[in-house]
Amino acid sequence: MAAIALGLAVALAGCGDRGSDADAPGHRWMGMLLDPQMNEISGLAVSRRHPGVIWMHDDGGNPERLFATDESGSRLATFGVEGVTKTDWEDMASFELDGTAYLLVADTGDNGGLRRSLQLHVFEEPETLENARLTPAWSIAFRWPDGARDCEAVAVDAEAGQVLLVSKKRTPPELFSLPLRPYGTGLQTASPIGELAGVPTPATDLPENASRRLRVEHQVTAADVATDGRTLAVMTYKDLLLYPRIGAEGWGQAVSRAPTLVALPWLPQAEAMGWNRDGSGVFATGEFIPAPLYLIRAPSRDGGDEPASD
Repeated sequence: MAAIALGLAVALAGCGDRGSDADAPGHRWMGMLLDPQMNEISGLAVSRRHPGVIWMHDDGGNPERLFATDESGSRLATFGVEGVTKTDWEDMASFELDGTAYLLVADTGDNGGLRRSLQLHVFEEPETLENARLTPAWSIAFRWPDGARDCEAVAVDAEAGQVLLVSKKRTPPELFSLPLRPYGTGLQTASPIGELAGVPTPATDLPENASRRLRVEHQVTAADVATDGRTLAVMTYKDLLLYPRIGAEGWGQAVSRAPTLVALPWLPQAEAMGWNRDGSGVFATGEFIPAPLYLIRAPSRDGGDEPASD
């Protein structure tokens, strides 16, 4: 296993841009996830409290825990989570609210379409990065308005007080919202606010022996709102799609226009993605180890390499 991982790391090092030139185009290979505890990473968010730190979590079937890593994907600390049950954690987001940095974890996976309610758990970011335990600051229980659906993509617009959720297996993908701080603890109902334009549709002419990846590569696996609140990034198994807002419009209007589409580098089941702190790109990795960690540059709104400023 070690020899395979080393060989893959060397090969990938030649595929990405590893230089220090901030204006270099393309994807930047940041490191390789090799830690066996971090198999099945399905959620990623960049810390709002600790510069240079990325938060990650793994999929269902693993203990309730969050990993703090550096920007190469090396684990710095593990935080066990108390007070919640992990059914199928599929995404996470970081945000600031009233001067406090938080992490939101989405227990929203539902491959079988059987769950009657789902949960979002919000944690205050710990002050120190040492192995410890966390309990939620608050949780949100919710349901879909018209029947079960799978969801692996969740983002937070803290300024608007919204959680954004994108369905996985619907064509086109649907965008829903929930209040970030709902009144009371009752079961919430997600509100539909739009459909995502420009997401590549499933291929209809695949041979019977086509790989599973070809059959599902259009499905949405992660989402995140940039730190300036202006662009929603959505990831599929194949592409990164960027939906900028114009003026004071809502996200329903933003996702109704064709996005900027960026092809992903090779990733083993791309499921974890989050904006970096300055909004110049997103970190992305895959679900199985060894998995590369990339920084994927976001083209500016006018087609240049630098992100647009407001």
